[in-house]
Amino acid sequence: MTDQRQSRYPGYDVLAKRHSASWNEITRQAIDRRLAVPREPRFFTEMEWLTLEAVCRVIMPQPDGRPAVPLAAYVDLRLFEGRGDGYRYATMPSEGEAWQRGLAALEAEAQAKYGRPFHVLQPTDQDELLAQTQKGTLHDPAWAGMPPATFFTHRLVPDITHAYYAHPTAWNEIGYGGPASPRGYVRMGLDRRDPWEAAEAHPGEVAAAARKNARVG
Repeated sequence: MTDQRQSRYPGYDVLAKRHSASWNEITRQAIDRRLAVPREPRFFTEMEWLTLEAVCRVIMPQPDGRPAVPLAAYVDLRLFEGRGDGYRYATMPSEGEAWQRGLAALEAEAQAKYGRPFHVLQPTDQDELLAQTQKGTLHDPAWAGMPPATFFTHRLVPDITHAYYAHPTAWNEIGYGGPASPRGYVRMGLDRRDPWEAAEAHPGEVAAAARKNARVG
């Protein structure tokens, strides 16, 4: 798969800002913690982890040719540390329980329909089960009263996508410079770019954008 997302900001690497005036020590430490997230489960069981990794691959496909953002690890860390939204829908259990119940239910649905674990299903079959989750048309007893559609919309999708865009790899794809501390921004008008911001490559301007991004810091 060609990484079309990265090509919007050719040559840009947000981590090149590490020792520049754009980031202070607190920012560097915060980003280092994100890059050092353990790649094994501490909240989930091994089976839940396998199901979660498969779900993450369907919800947020990632291109070949670069290390993948560790989405399952980010979700696991959030729950392991007990960092929640601070609220929940009345029909939903706590975040950790919602994830455990949702993954168990997806596993039960996979076994009932295909006779195989969710993580070994064909991607099209995984996608179909998640589409039915979104529509709220799954009814296995493992859901235990939790609405599948609410789990999909308010837990599964936001937790995974927020994890993706918390990582510097995703920042490179959208031209984000990371926390603007201490430098901040000066050119606040529309379509005004500070020299330390990424340059987007418009048609016919890829080489020019790459030259600008080589100097971003």
